[in-house]
Amino acid sequence: MLVYLAGDLFWGTRIKSAAEDLGIPCRPVRTPEMLEARLADSPVKAALLDLDAGEVALGMIARLRGPGTGESGRRVRVVAFGPHVAKDLFQRARDAGADEVLTRGAIEHRLGEVLLQLCPPGGVPGGNAGGVA
Repeated sequence: MLVYLAGDLFWGTRIKSAAEDLGIPCRPVRTPEMLEARLADSPVKAALLDLDAGEVALGMIARLRGPGTGESGRRVRVVAFGPHVAKDLFQRARDAGADEVLTRGAIEHRLGEVLLQLCPPGGVPGGNAGGVA
């Protein structure tokens, strides 16, 4: 399963629709508590986090990578994305432990490819979903 945090309704709908079209189960996470609930009740493989959500997104990365992270969090591949001008936010996401940080344009043009690399059907997440911004 993929969990996602979208900064607005447009991106939430776009991610959910693309994942459903590819047969990838996905669920939104809007708060740290929702993330905890998803990790507790589902085999989460990946998290796609919109950096426009600011501290909420960074907090989720830290929860998945920080001290005290359980094995379930360490197995989750974390990809953050945001506007190309948000270089400081990109660095903060990297510092918090994101596996990959992409520009919004990279996500927009190759969303299906990124989703398949995060949650391949019957496979193991990995690879480079399009480079680091």
